[in-house]
Amino acid sequence: MTNIEDHAKQLGKQTPLPDSPDAAQLDRVPNPHADTDYLARFTAPEFTSLCPVTGQPDFATLVIDYVPDRWLVESKSLKLYLGAFRNHGAFHEDCTVGIGRRLVSLLEPRWLRIGGYWYPRGGIPIDVFWQSGPPLPNVWLPDQGVAPYRGRG
Repeated sequence: MTNIEDHAKQLGKQTPLPDSPDAAQLDRVPNPHADTDYLARFTAPEFTSLCPVTGQPDFATLVIDYVPDRWLVESKSLKLYLGAFRNHGAFHEDCTVGIGRRLVSLLEPRWLRIGGYWYPRGGIPIDVFWQSGPPLPNVWLPDQGVAPYRGRG
């Protein structure tokens, strides 16, 4: 098996938050169970970015589900990548779909979906969902577990 340190360049080191998502380095590590279909989930309940028009902060819960093939995303690099959006101006759709596509490009998973559950902007919540293709029939896909926005009701 390939050495994890060959692929996880930031693991075990002090690493500053990247200046932007484009500057962020996402690392991958070999999947020790590449012969098995299973779902891995990352939930980022405090994701933030900036509105590209007003510069005001936007908040979301992101849920990333994927069925890995040869690679797993290294979690520290994912945290740093997601944190890099904190000072990045982009619409909800761009953030959510862009994150999904970048992960697919890096990992080449068997399947990936991302749900972006955004808090209201201008009184309207904007939830964004993207997936790389149809789900695999033999993989259990639990509900993403984020309740729809209900306001004060």
